[in-house]
Amino acid sequence: MKEKVDEVLSKVTDFLKTEAKTETVIGKEFKLGEFTCVPVIRMGLGFGYGGGEGGDTKQGHGEGSGAGAGIGIEPLGFLVTRGSEISFVPAKNSKGLAAAFEKMPDVLEKFLEKREVGVN
Repeated sequence: MKEKVDEVLSKVTDFLKTEAKTETVIGKEFKLGEFTCVPVIRMGLGFGYGGGEGGDTKQGHGEGSGAGAGIGIEPLGFLVTRGSEISFVPAKNSKGLAAAFEKMPDVLEKFLEKREVGVN
């Protein structure tokens, strides 16, 4: 059984080396006027495997195993350079609750500043 799992993991690893790259998901680095744009992705993967064997005097001996894998790839945005300046341009804009959570540190900081001024 272990040999089969090793073979499958080897094939999956080879696939990830050749296919799970930024270039295959959203493209290669490109120039846009004086800007150089480098795509950025997020990738996650997981593997699981289980097996067992057993038997009794009536049923005899048996064994079984199972495996599963999952992969997710998401374009995040672009690193953009112009001369010595570097910035990140997200692929999607935050809206709704996500936008509120992104602004929360700034809102909290302003609230605490006003609270300190009021206390003095």
